[in-house]
Amino acid sequence: MTPKARKQFAQHWLRSEKALNQIVKAADLQPSDRLLEIGPGTGVLTRRLLAEVESVVAVEIDRDLCQRLVKSFGQNENFLLLQGDILSLNLHQHLTAFEKFQHPNKVVANIPYNITGPILQTLLGTIAQPVNPAFELIVLLVQKEVAQRLCAKPGSKAFGALSVRVQYLADCDWICDVPAIAFSPPPKVDSAVVRLRPRLIAPSADNPQQLETLVKLGFASKRKMLRNNLKSVCDRDKINQLLEQVDSHPQARAEDLSVSQWVALANRLNGTVGEAGEAGGAGGAEGAGEAGEAGGAEEAGGAEEAGGAGRAGN
Repeated sequence: MTPKARKQFAQHWLRSEKALNQIVKAADLQPSDRLLEIGPGTGVLTRRLLAEVESVVAVEIDRDLCQRLVKSFGQNENFLLLQGDILSLNLHQHLTAFEKFQHPNKVVANIPYNITGPILQTLLGTIAQPVNPAFELIVLLVQKEVAQRLCAKPGSKAFGALSVRVQYLADCDWICDVPAIAFSPPPKVDSAVVRLRPRLIAPSADNPQQLETLVKLGFASKRKMLRNNLKSVCDRDKINQLLEQVDSHPQARAEDLSVSQWVALANRLNGTVGEAGEAGGAGGAEGAGEAGEAGGAEEAGGAEEAGGAGRAGN
């Protein structure tokens, strides 16, 4: 019997065999893989994963679902269940006593949509502080709007601060669409499966913290030209000159620059953004509200506005 989905955990049970198969295929599972699964729910995806890999560490916040998962998979030697919140759980510490489950190399998960941003930061880190060692591969079921931002190309409407932050840290691939009717109960928005392959873009930023601050300032107001958003960094003439040096143009907006161009711009502004970031605190706050600069809140807010299409649990 399928448990009743709880609103407090934004639960929606994935029922699509096609979507489940696509998730497993995208993970390119190997017998030696050690997986981290976030929000296993009723265990529909978990069962498929256990059959393919060396071990699965599942993190579930719902106590009742944990009891169900123990009954279903407690006898599996390659299954370890941790009850708790992935955002506050010290995974490394919890796995110290379980050698077989230490150092998971891949993440395969249907995650709570209303905390997608913080989870992405937990899995990837930030421009200034990437997760190290990085996961080899991350496959996630996310809100479709978020997937569009993660995979967006420069110059597109979806390309924003989230796009730059994540694409600096990982290659992003769109795997498939997952319609709302694939869930029970159906959420108010459609979803998509994405695959992230963590890596640092080359050439990387000379000063990652400076790049992070520059992106924050640059996307503070997407409707403004970049030279206006960055006026706290240096004068407009200098910005115009630097934009031309990175093969852009003086009328460029933040979304017009590729990740590589953002890196090149930050490197040319080396040493000038730190003070500007403090002086432009108000601009940064505006960016957090409009473009979700504060640790990837962009997509979390989007999910709530779209109807709280929370977790696509199994």
